[in-house]
Amino acid sequence: MSFHVFADGCANLPGKLLDGITLLPCDYTVNGEPAVYSGDVDSFDAHSYYEGLKNGDEVKTSLLNTQLFLDHFTPLARDGQGIIYVAMSSGISGTYNAAVNAANELMEEYPDCFVHIVDSHGCGFGNGLLALKAVELNKQGVDCREAARILDEAVPHACQYFTVDDLNFLKRTGRVSGVTASIGTILNIKPILFGDKTGHIIASGKVRGRKNALTAIADKYAEKRMESMGQNVYISHGDCLDDANKLADLIKNINPNASITICQHEPFSGSHVGPGMLGLFFWGKER
Repeated sequence: MSFHVFADGCANLPGKLLDGITLLPCDYTVNGEPAVYSGDVDSFDAHSYYEGLKNGDEVKTSLLNTQLFLDHFTPLARDGQGIIYVAMSSGISGTYNAAVNAANELMEEYPDCFVHIVDSHGCGFGNGLLALKAVELNKQGVDCREAARILDEAVPHACQYFTVDDLNFLKRTGRVSGVTASIGTILNIKPILFGDKTGHIIASGKVRGRKNALTAIADKYAEKRMESMGQNVYISHGDCLDDANKLADLIKNINPNASITICQHEPFSGSHVGPGMLGLFFWGKER
């Protein structure tokens, strides 16, 4: 059974990589005004968005609800078609559970369909890596159920390491304490963060200064990378292209064969990590 691949705006995919993927929109508000992110990061005015965050704009995000999934999945399920949706981590959002509820409802009503929700245990390109893998499996003619198994087994190998420029954005979402954020800002401490095997964002270390943070992230790539899963590497940034290019140079020094995609970080999770976020995403031996 061939299948349809779904992701959402948090997958952070540019238009050139969207072939074969249906994106679900993400709703949020900026200073109380509703906004919708369609999912194509190329159409996102990241500079204005992150400048707004610097200047105090208040962004609030909402999970994707069960009805949204039912609206998009039902016509396919009714025809007995396969569906795979790559969700942002259950450790940081209720979206995964909302999608599972929709999947269970549809498979009960339409027994001939198969709907699988992949818990990416990540966000941004952490979703995108798995969505692209799903498309690859679909093009190879892999059965929907077998593809679901392969994708679940691939989750622990979707590595994501990132740093932030302002710890106060993480403080607002409870990722670090107010005291830690204040001290980190004063001492120029930069955390090296990653999505662990349960999908929660935790620190793998901290360094002083932005330059050392980039080196620490590149070191994680050197330690974890797994060539058997491919040479594709993805970098997203919160309106800090110069640093993204510097990180790309460090990756090329480690692996000259790496194919690197650089793009802005999407607005949905971008509100939680803030301007200056810099992330590296790749297939690795482990997280």
